[in-house]
Amino acid sequence: MTVQADDAPAAERQRRGLVIVNTGEGKGKTTAALGLALRAWGRGMRVCVLQFLKNAHARTGEIRAAEKLGVEWIGTGNGPTWGSAGPEDAAARARVGWELAQARIVSGEYDLIVLDEFTYLLHYGWLDTSETVAWLRTHRPPMLHLVITGRAAPQALIDYADLVTEMSVVKHPYADQGLRAQPGIEY
Repeated sequence: MTVQADDAPAAERQRRGLVIVNTGEGKGKTTAALGLALRAWGRGMRVCVLQFLKNAHARTGEIRAAEKLGVEWIGTGNGPTWGSAGPEDAAARARVGWELAQARIVSGEYDLIVLDEFTYLLHYGWLDTSETVAWLRTHRPPMLHLVITGRAAPQALIDYADLVTEMSVVKHPYADQGLRAQPGIEY
């Protein structure tokens, strides 16, 4: 017999913050996370976005929109190709970004935080996955929604999360049609 949500005890139906992971090889991980951020903002929730790899000085459409909405947006990366500084610089910037994220997670100032491209920090070994998940278990406030994006989410993060969506490629305009990235769609 399947238990329906209405049949669950009241204590199990209470709200709590969720850990949501968007991972996989397909496009749309950040887009989905920003959709949640926009929905939360529309409900009066306090939202913060931290991007770990994209260039910290980017002026993408989503950053421009966040500024107009008053959503805090922090970029710590130096671009997806890591620029001329190399992966060591990317790793150092990512660790600084994690310190900024930790401060915001424990601050009590936010209802939803997006950690965009965060799985890469774990995948590349820039942060220890077990230590990171343990920190989140201990320090994430119970009502804080945390949205984590990026390819190759480690199993420990998947196990910790409440909701995991894997984006897969079915058809892609770059690879399949040779189309370039377009303003308003990719950035």
